[in-house]
Amino acid sequence: MSYPRVKRLSEEIKKIASTLIRNELKDPRIAPMTSIIEVDVTRDLRYATIYISVLGNNKQKSSTIEGLEKAKGFMRREIGKKIKVRYTPELIFKLDESIERGVYMYDVITKVNESDSTPSDEEKSDE
Repeated sequence: MSYPRVKRLSEEIKKIASTLIRNELKDPRIAPMTSIIEVDVTRDLRYATIYISVLGNNKQKSSTIEGLEKAKGFMRREIGKKIKVRYTPELIFKLDESIERGVYMYDVITKVNESDSTPSDEEKSDE
């Protein structure tokens, strides 16, 4: 069962948090190619899990998570100022690597299709 209020709050937190990451946070550890994929808010509206994607190597990903963890209090306060709810959700940051897995799977499928479409040496000798 879907809860419309939870969905609205998730989308609003996503908008505010992405604006904060892009414009307000000046931490050099946060990679410039950081994007928020999804925000999940629990039904009791106490916790918000923010899934982020970072374009870069593993060192940039870990430093971005570290920088966001340090800025968690600031972000929570700013979200609380913009959203009028009784309790401002506690922010939890998780790295989402689904985009990279999708790109990797696409590359694998493309390579397999290319190797299937090129005739092998046996097929050439039969012709």
